[in-house]
Amino acid sequence: MASHNPAPAQLIDQFGRTVDYIRLSITDRCDFRCEYCMAEDMTFLPREQVLSLEECARLVKIFVNLGVTKVRITGGEPLVRKNAMWLFEEVGKLDGLKELVLTTNGSQLAQHAVALKKAGVKRINISIDSLKPERFKKITRTGRLEQVLDGLQASIHAGFEGIKINTVLMRGTNDDEAIDLVQFAINHNIDISFIEEMPLGDVTHNRENTFVNNVDTLKLLQSQFNLLPSTESTGGPARYWRVADTRSKIGFISPHSHNFCEACNRVRISCQGELFLCLGQDDKVELMPLLRANPNDDTPIIDAILNSMKIKPKGHDFDLSRAKPAVVRFMSHTGG
Repeated sequence: MASHNPAPAQLIDQFGRTVDYIRLSITDRCDFRCEYCMAEDMTFLPREQVLSLEECARLVKIFVNLGVTKVRITGGEPLVRKNAMWLFEEVGKLDGLKELVLTTNGSQLAQHAVALKKAGVKRINISIDSLKPERFKKITRTGRLEQVLDGLQASIHAGFEGIKINTVLMRGTNDDEAIDLVQFAINHNIDISFIEEMPLGDVTHNRENTFVNNVDTLKLLQSQFNLLPSTESTGGPARYWRVADTRSKIGFISPHSHNFCEACNRVRISCQGELFLCLGQDDKVELMPLLRANPNDDTPIIDAILNSMKIKPKGHDFDLSRAKPAVVRFMSHTGG
């Protein structure tokens, strides 16, 4: 990055929280069909309804000028977007940006890891929900574990500052692998986060039956590992524990068992340019029409972003017992 001196923070919501972190989805498409993320038979958006990479770069620059210091590129699977590397290179040049990070399923990392590191990506989160090839295939419907593990190794060899596995445990599916996944992370000197499944989009299973509470996962792991509470943060909602005598830490992202909204510092931008103020609410501002109506004037976009802080909700409202999901949009639409 060219500079580590962020612009003065200007994005402050009605509850006094400073927003300095954006998660930008650059595509709703993915080469996997993870059962908690999307339907098996998905209809993806036509190209004209998706932000161009130039529009993505323009939006990120505006947000960084408004004090955002961390940008996470997500999807769908961001690396299946044609010419995605151009965007990473453009964003990586921005003055004031401290961290450019990536969330990925890992399928394309073997070929892109070195270029991503060169472009300025500091940290990578890789979704791995099972270390058993057949089970991995069942959860992802189309994924090959070997391909993802090759991508992980390529990322380790590329030398990123931080690599983390993201895992969603589901009762009766992969909840028996928590210990093995942590040991895998320890063996590779990387981190791992367990994410409670979120009620977004209609899926084929009953989330109330498959939900695994992170409190229970922590207790299980404490019975096997010497875990030390940590105040470390990567700027997101995870709460971390250090595994004693290792280089690894374990994070817990717990939207159900420990609501983290009081310290929310982020907003999400969908690949359609929808600015979502909360993952678990429908409050949003449409930025794509403003971008396209004002190709040479950022003022209307800046005004819309500043005004959006007035409608950022206090928090999400997840309830697994509801007959319908809290938000009827798939995780792949909003961005991972």
